Amino acid sequence: MHTIFLIIKREYLVRVRKKSFIIMTILGPLLIFGFYAIIGWAAVSSINQKKIAVIDESGRFDGKFKNDDETAYSFLKVPLATAKKTFVKNDYNALVFIPKDVIEQPKTVQIFAEKSVSLSLQSNIERDIAKEIETIKLGEAGITQKIIQDAKVNVDAQTISLSDAGEKSSNGIVTTIISGFCAILIYISVLIYGTQVMRGVMEEKTSRIVEVIISSVKPFQLMMGKIIGVALVGLTQFMLWIVLTAGLFTIGTRLIGQPKEKATSAMDSRMGGMPGQADVQQKMANGNNPVADVMKAIDTLNIPLIIGCFLFYFLGGYLLYSALFGAVGAAVDSETETQQFMFPIMMPIIAAIAFAQIAVRDPDGPLAVWTSMIPFTSPVVMMVRIPFGVPGWQLAISMGLLVVGFIGTTWLAARIYRVGILMYGKKTSFRELSKWVFYKG
Repeated sequence: MHTIFLIIKREYLVRVRKKSFIIMTILGPLLIFGFYAIIGWAAVSSINQKKIAVIDESGRFDGKFKNDDETAYSFLKVPLATAKKTFVKNDYNALVFIPKDVIEQPKTVQIFAEKSVSLSLQSNIERDIAKEIETIKLGEAGITQKIIQDAKVNVDAQTISLSDAGEKSSNGIVTTIISGFCAILIYISVLIYGTQVMRGVMEEKTSRIVEVIISSVKPFQLMMGKIIGVALVGLTQFMLWIVLTAGLFTIGTRLIGQPKEKATSAMDSRMGGMPGQADVQQKMANGNNPVADVMKAIDTLNIPLIIGCFLFYFLGGYLLYSALFGAVGAAVDSETETQQFMFPIMMPIIAAIAFAQIAVRDPDGPLAVWTSMIPFTSPVVMMVRIPFGVPGWQLAISMGLLVVGFIGTTWLAARIYRVGILMYGKKTSFRELSKWVFYKG
């Protein structure tokens, strides 16, 4: 055990003292903060109102379209042929032709432009025309504009979780975001730090340093020390990222202040209109603060449980896969040879992300439950389910199977590692690996 501890200490100190570790630890939060800051700035600064010329043969739409930050309508009293020739010279971005029978045949509307119109602009024009046609049809049926406005109601339902401990508020959007973020973080960490283990083993093998090391320690001790050392490096970097990111966002929020409604609508437009956009804007108009609602929703989650499970599944998933990555690094002589062995390892990780997307929609569905039990997919899928609430027995089984899975992959990797770490100049195959597993001695 003392030998493993010395290897862990060496792996940890060597990596955290590297300039690349220090630089990425500092740059990581800055890049995340800068990424979202640039998106927000681009959404606001890229607002470019489009000038739309309209030829209305029906005579029923003139003055009915409302101008906003993105579109400005001008109704022209000229023939369509004339408008086609002059609308570009008059600095219009598009020309909309509304025929006489548009009420009966809405698909006869035409949009002309010098270049192809963007999907966002086309959607805005179609939305405005469709909305006005709907109003006209309701008016012809005897339904007044006042009735139409009174009929438009935004339902803002309050979600409440029922449990043996009583009732508590919840928020599906916040829960989904947190669960997805935890799953993606584990997915990325397994790939990044698992690959570091593989490359570290390959470097020692190709430089022949491992021949000296193996004379003093057992191959299993070397492998475990390297795996755990890199895991501690990953945890250190994550903790620093969390602290620095939280600090940057706190400072940025105080400096920038509350975003204006214009910026919010601009960002929503650039994103193609996210679900719930109208509800958020309506809440802001009514004086409600969505940010405060989100913070209240976070307070209702079992944050200690989520953090504890995240650390467990981060370590469990990393240890399970990094053992396999280490075995691959010991089995090959160059990075080009790793491709054939990486594919079987990568497939379960990629599948876990696909299953996680299903679990977000149905956290208690059969597929979500079973994939959150299987050790190769449970670190990602179970972290999606935990914020929604998971029965204790399912969580216990999942954790137990993950521990068993780690022990199994470690045993398998150790059998390959002990032979492959001193094997040079021979191209390895899956058949050869299976022989190494059952070598005695």
